[in-house]
Amino acid sequence: MYEEVIDKMLPTIGQAGMTAPDFQTILGLWQSLFRDIYGSDIYIEPDSKDGMLLSLIAYAMHGCNNATLAAWNSFSPATGVGEGLSRNVKINGIARKAASYSTVDLLLSGRVGTVIHGGPVRDLAGNVWSLPEVVTLDLHGQATATATCQTIGAIGALPGEVSEIATPTQGWHGATNPAAATEGRPVETDAELRQRQALSVALPSRSIMEGLHGALANLTGVRRVRALDNDTSETDANGIPAHSIAVVIDGGDSQSIAQTIALKKTPGVPTWGTTQETVTDAWGIARTINFFRPTRIPVYAEIKLKPLAGYTTEIGNGVANAVSNYINTLTIGDTLYCSRLFKPASLSASAGGNTYEILSLDIGIDSQALSAGNIDIAFNEMVVSAPENIAITTVNA
Repeated sequence: MYEEVIDKMLPTIGQAGMTAPDFQTILGLWQSLFRDIYGSDIYIEPDSKDGMLLSLIAYAMHGCNNATLAAWNSFSPATGVGEGLSRNVKINGIARKAASYSTVDLLLSGRVGTVIHGGPVRDLAGNVWSLPEVVTLDLHGQATATATCQTIGAIGALPGEVSEIATPTQGWHGATNPAAATEGRPVETDAELRQRQALSVALPSRSIMEGLHGALANLTGVRRVRALDNDTSETDANGIPAHSIAVVIDGGDSQSIAQTIALKKTPGVPTWGTTQETVTDAWGIARTINFFRPTRIPVYAEIKLKPLAGYTTEIGNGVANAVSNYINTLTIGDTLYCSRLFKPASLSASAGGNTYEILSLDIGIDSQALSAGNIDIAFNEMVVSAPENIAITTVNA
């Protein structure tokens, strides 16, 4: 009899997975056992010594149950957390991304054949960006290399801002960044790692493009990637030449990206893009790999709110942050639909969402030309925003 009651306090495995009773259920079962043993008139309320003892026993058993559930959940990437999830995804050949440094592609110029050894370049804000250990200028006196900021975190740099040679090298005359830097990031969250784990299963897929996409997404520093394939005999609507592939990738080392594309793409298929890297294969044959760095399209918005009871400026700032974060989650080439911004702007998951009414929401790529229309972008562009780009206006109608 008593064994059956004890069994009800322990975790069980069924069709829905592992389940366990909560603390109150366990405590109630222990109280029932004590009354069966010592009589129904025994006083075991929480303010008694016996009641406190039963609470401690139930609390200890509840803690053991929770530890068992956590161990069970850690076996799946869908439910694992923290270190358990980090160990789990190793099965897919990936690892949790650590905090990273900002990177930027630099166009270097100088005398033909000049070898630059770990040359540092300084931006307008005084941050120093380090080139790879060895960079050699080609027959045109140029080279494209990915420089890494020496300061960890989200260090930004607009086009043309990384241009001062910090340590002069003979034959090296200039450096500039044609595109904005890709900012570093904090340690990868559990949610982000789960998404990447789901994507990583495409690495051994039968589809060449899915495998290429998965391999590129797993590279260090890569934040967004899009791979397109034109398998027709004519140039497609995006301008991709016939029988070619185009990769648009945000972040990551240019040489590593080129090597991955060369390894994963179908032999004989040309690549198309504005960034060029030379890759040498196992037989010593040099091949040119082309890909795109996405053009960042800044988005501005004006949201008119009618404040209700409880509205504060802090809630308005939360609306701006939510809209900005949503815009930054869109991938390369995604159209920004104005109507979809109403959901993050409503703060539906927060109590502050009940303190205002959204009267209008206008967006645009120019702060002086906003409308309720959508923002269409090219396949090699991506929309970006910041909370300061989102103007919150309150209207007391």
